[in-house]
Amino acid sequence: MAPSAKYILGTDNLGRDLLSRIIYGARISMYVGLGASAINVLVAAIIGITSGYFGGTFDILVQRLVDTALSFPMLIMVITIMSLIGTGVVQVIIVLGIWGGILWIRVARSAVIAIKENIYIEAGKAIGCSNRRMILRHVLPNVMPVMVIIFSVAMGGNILGEASLSFLGFGIPPPFPSWGGMLSGAGRSYMYEAPWLALWPGLALSIAVYGINMWGDAVRDLLDPRLRGGVGRYGRRRIKEVSNRG
Repeated sequence: MAPSAKYILGTDNLGRDLLSRIIYGARISMYVGLGASAINVLVAAIIGITSGYFGGTFDILVQRLVDTALSFPMLIMVITIMSLIGTGVVQVIIVLGIWGGILWIRVARSAVIAIKENIYIEAGKAIGCSNRRMILRHVLPNVMPVMVIIFSVAMGGNILGEASLSFLGFGIPPPFPSWGGMLSGAGRSYMYEAPWLALWPGLALSIAVYGINMWGDAVRDLLDPRLRGGVGRYGRRRIKEVSNRG
């Protein structure tokens, strides 16, 4: 049924209200985005911090494993793993979280390597602080802004990853209203006769990912110490405009 006063966004081929399904699909997308991003941060923090802090043979071994993971296309590997463990919300969150976290290990490692060069790290080692205390009290708090940036930036990618898996039939199984599944099922089969079946889920996915990416970009600008004043590049631009007027 086409969009009307009763069904604002219309109905699908089975007579189900599209507006209700898109709203419930947003809940699933947020579950996946938040859950997978949290696992991304956890994996990147644990492996990246230990690899960057201890260095040596352990660091070389970890980085070669990361190189191996990066040599495979992410979507192909995720589809392969999902075909082995089955479909579902929990499975999607775990697979996207762990595999995506591996891709963020180098970002966490580079931040730790930069922190290791600070004088307070050398002072802590000189007075006999244990590695556990150094990591928990000095390294981890200083890389937390990087972890927050990883979390915010990874959310959009994880939502797109879930939609891609559901579109291909390896993500959220029907009848759960995943945006990617809605595009793959009735949206692809009846898109010429009923274009709203593909229009509204695609539009919802685009708006959600765009909004989250903009939020992640703003968080990065606010937390990046290279952008002075804590107002990001937009604030710096505003400061330059005011100074030029003066």
